[in-house]
Order: sequence, then structure tokens, then C-alpha cells
Amino acid sequence: MVCNSTLANSTWCLVVACDGDDCGSESRDQGNCRCLSKLSDSNQLLAGKMSEIVKNREQLYKLIISQLRYDGYEDIATLVGNTVNTLEACAPSAKLFKIVSRSLSNESQGRIGNVGEGIDLEYEGDVIVNSPPVFMYETCYVTAHKAPCRVACFTKDDRLVATGSVDNSIKILDVDRMIAKGISDVPANDSQPQSGQQMESHPVIRTLYDHSEAVTSLEFHPKLPILASGSRDRTIKLFDFSKPSIKRAFKSIQDAYGIRSISFHPTGDYLLVGSEHSTVRLYDINTTQCFVSSNPHDHHVGPITMVSYAPNAKLYATSSKDGSVKIWDGVSCRCVITFGKAHNGAEVSSVIFTRNSKYILTSGKDSTAKLWELATGNCMNVYTGATQHHHRTQAVFNQSEDYVLLPDEKHNTIYSWDARTGEKQKNLTTGHNNIIRCIYHASSIPAMVTCSDDFRARFWYTKGMADFKM
Repeated sequence: MVCNSTLANSTWCLVVACDGDDCGSESRDQGNCRCLSKLSDSNQLLAGKMSEIVKNREQLYKLIISQLRYDGYEDIATLVGNTVNTLEACAPSAKLFKIVSRSLSNESQGRIGNVGEGIDLEYEGDVIVNSPPVFMYETCYVTAHKAPCRVACFTKDDRLVATGSVDNSIKILDVDRMIAKGISDVPANDSQPQSGQQMESHPVIRTLYDHSEAVTSLEFHPKLPILASGSRDRTIKLFDFSKPSIKRAFKSIQDAYGIRSISFHPTGDYLLVGSEHSTVRLYDINTTQCFVSSNPHDHHVGPITMVSYAPNAKLYATSSKDGSVKIWDGVSCRCVITFGKAHNGAEVSSVIFTRNSKYILTSGKDSTAKLWELATGNCMNVYTGATQHHHRTQAVFNQSEDYVLLPDEKHNTIYSWDARTGEKQKNLTTGHNNIIRCIYHASSIPAMVTCSDDFRARFWYTKGMADFKM
């Protein structure tokens, strides 16, 4: 039995019980692959919470029906009852009106605490949007690779950006230096001649070469100066970028399939990996030990397109070419929710959590992005208009989660919508002359990176709402 106690806020107890089925990891032959065969207590707790949510929803529907009957809307009350399959008779009552009136009174007097940053449809009323819309963003810096640029990411503090390319290279860039370069009227790029003094302020601070095929995924460690990268060469590399002369990785993890997506656990001790195989894997980055779920019904039936940890570490999500999205318990590694045909049967390109871990945002090759509530499994919003049929790219939020952003492969523009209402916003013309394959937004500042098959990555930034006029 292997027990790891540093994962999340709970204790992992992983029972060694490999049943001989192929889990897709070459490390299995070296005795490094462990399958999970026992549900933890957290799964039972999660099931209890889901049951409680269902009961609360049923009670809410009964209150609505009783209120409608109290107000004289008998026909509507009957229609609602039939729609939500409420079997019990609901007597007329004004209880719902009293509860709402009391809550509104408490809210107006400031008795309801801050429910947290980001989108939260459960509590929000009229929200004043203070973040700038995406069409205000301007290119501050352009970095060029020698082949299509396919992936980018920010550090947690938004001070650095990494870009990866089909040319097998990775660049790390300084955000403040890129913003400083963008003060001039003409965006700077790294192909311009640089003097000695200019080199000291050059945005590209590291260039890394250690993959033999295209770089497909990047993720900064949440606490340490470490960059993880995944590649079609079936390896995951860990780079210590605190060393100025670093070119090669200090650690390599060998997988059996090309890597598509990686995501660090919030503690930084573990790394989720999605590959061209259907099985999601979890690696201990210290020992390189591999963990997978032993339940064959948990797994996707097609290659994984993206993996993503929830900020609270209690859950993680995966999307797949099989058209489904799965939510997994972060402690037991067991699948707890499956959204089958999440995008009408089309391939699901991406999945990310909101910062409060209550919702997920997905995108698919049906040319839509969708916002899902995990507590109910309901799709809360569908964002339409952008074309996404042939190439896989992700939908993202801006730093305040006021807007949803998604590249349009037909015109190489960025579409955006009000995240709460789904209202379409003005597009951003990017200047890319080929397909945008990646978009990644900073978590705390109005900045983002777009990567394209035109070999370039563009860094975008706006000063905010000061000069914004509708």
C-alpha cells in the first residue's frame, strides 16, 4: 500500500492493485505505475453533498409552486409541478416571498459577506463590470518561433509567460519588459537588432531546448521556479528556470503516448497528464511514480484533449475527443460526474474551472463554448458565433471572469461574450495571418497571449478603463 499525505488538504491512500490492463504508461514495466482500486471517504462525502443539493432543489421547487398558488397563478403552478416532477401536493404559501424579502434586507444592510471573486451565478444580481473588454487590448510584443506556435501559459503571479512551438523550443518572457516595450506606438518583436543595453531589458529571458518533437503543453509550478512541458515525443520535462544558463531539463518523465495537456496540483507535488491515450494519469513529480484509476468505466474512450485542476484541489476535469467531459474526485481519483455529448457529440477541445471551483468552461468543435454548474450538472450559458470545426483551441475567461474569450478560426479574430448573460461583445482583430491555436489570459491583469500557426506569439495588454469610451 502506498500512502501520500501531501496531496491537497486530505490524505491520499492509494491501494496497489494493478489488474494487468494497459494504463498507457511505459513506467509500468519499471514498477512505477499504481492503479487506484478503493474509494476514499471523500467520495462518500461528495455523494452525500450531491444528495443534499438535490433535496434542497426539490424544496425550492415546492416553495415556488406554493408561492404561485398563493398569488393565484394556479395554472402556472400546475405546469411547473408537472415540469419538475413534483409529486407531493403543495399548499398555497407566501413562505418564499418572506425568505426572499428577508435575504434582500440583509444584503442591503451588508450582512451577507463577500462571496468571492469571479463569476458566481448563485449569488450575483446586478454586476458592475469594471474590467476592460477584449477589443481594447493592444499588442505590446511579438515573439517568433521557427515553426507554428501552439501553446502558452503565465506564471501564477503573471510575471512571466512561456511559449512553445512545433520547432521543439520553449521561450520564457518577462511580462513587465513586454509591457514596457509596448509603450511605443509600434509593437516590438524579438527579431529586431539589440544593443548590449537593450539585451538587458530584452523580454525573452530563457530559451529552452530539450524536446525532440513539437511542444504541446506548458505549465508553471505554482510555488517554485519550475516549468513543466509536454511534447509529442512522449516526454514531460521539468526545467529550473532560476538558472540563467539553463537549456536542458533537470528531470524527464517518459510516457507511452504523445502528451496533449498537463496541469499541476495546487501544491505542486503532482502533475495531471492527458495524452493521446484515453487514460488520465497522475505523476508524483518527486518520484515520477504514475497513478491511474483502476475502474475501467471511469476512463474516456478517446484521446484526452485537456486536463485541469480546480483551484481548491478537490476536483479535476478532463475533456476528450470522445465528446465527453469528466469531473474527478481529487482525492480518490475516481470519476464522479460525466457530461456525455457535452458539445452535441463533437470533440471537446478544452475544460477549465472558475476560480471558485463551482463551474467549468468548455469549448468544442461544434463552435460553442459552454458554462456548466457542477452542483446541478446544468449548462448555464452557451456562447455562440465563433467558428471552431477543424482546429482545437481553448475558451478562457479574462482576469475577472466577466468575459469569455474564444478564437475564431475563420477570421483569426478573438470573440468575446459577457460571461453571465452570454451577450456578444465586439471582436478583437489580432493581426495573425494564420490559425490561432492557443489563447491564455493572465489571472490578475488585463493581459493575454495568442499563439498562431503564423509562427508568432502575441502579447496583449490594456491599461484599463481610463480611456475606454463605448
